[in-house]
Amino acid sequence: MGQFEDMESFVRIVDAGSISQAARQSGVVKSAMSRRLVDLECRLGVQLLTRTTRKSSLTEAGRLYYDRAVHILSEVAEVNASTSNSKLALMGNLKISAPLSFGLQHLTPVINSFAELHPGLTVHMEFNDRRVDLVAEGYDLAIRIANLKDSSLMARKIAPIRRLLCASPDYLARRGTPQVAADLKGHDILQYAHSDSATWQFMSPDGRMQSLHLPAKMIANNGDFLKDAAKAGQGIVLSPTFIAWRDLRSGALVPVLNDHHFAGLNAYAVYPQTRFLPHRVRSFIDFLIEKFGGEPYWDQEI
Repeated sequence: MGQFEDMESFVRIVDAGSISQAARQSGVVKSAMSRRLVDLECRLGVQLLTRTTRKSSLTEAGRLYYDRAVHILSEVAEVNASTSNSKLALMGNLKISAPLSFGLQHLTPVINSFAELHPGLTVHMEFNDRRVDLVAEGYDLAIRIANLKDSSLMARKIAPIRRLLCASPDYLARRGTPQVAADLKGHDILQYAHSDSATWQFMSPDGRMQSLHLPAKMIANNGDFLKDAAKAGQGIVLSPTFIAWRDLRSGALVPVLNDHHFAGLNAYAVYPQTRFLPHRVRSFIDFLIEKFGGEPYWDQEI
């Protein structure tokens, strides 16, 4: 094992938080990963990590070496990518986390197309709405629907996410169609479980920011479930258009207070800031932006 491979192993150990976790992510036994670290420290003549039974932490020399190693590995990856023949088939594992509804509805055809272009890739998809720890769980990237707050993650915008209030024609025939925002207080509200609160903030037609506290009749952690509940006449839902678009086009759902504007979100590809970005990950993110850039197809004709 050469110094370059030992350097890669060291960066993975730091990013993963422990030798055992780095070994699991790399598919090697813990003793082999530990040996690579020892070989590197012996070659350099300094201790890079202080190790206890519970955790490892960088020494001052280790921090300096880590920062330079990340830069060097990133440069090598870029050189290899830029000097390879045109668009060579990508190799290796690509581990992705994506929200359930967005992933199943919109990522499936994109991933299938990307996999056809690069049959040497092994794609590992994880569909769930929880916020995974990319580094600790070994993900290359995650798709997140959010207004991203400051974090240690890097992000690239894939597509804008628009949200609309909507309900079934049957529900509105029974309960009446809200004409102003205050009318929502007399309606059944279907709410997403991961929203920060039951308070909805929006811009009224006259340009003023308003907020309403709206207790929910039904709460769920999946947007498709809430959309289907709205179709069944259970109430009014604030839904991303990437979930409700087909039903809005067909008339199974109709917009409510369409002249009131809720803060938009974005779909992002996020990845760890401290790791060099493999060419396969960069290529996949570029592919996503190419497919979803501009006005998303699900917003057209709504």
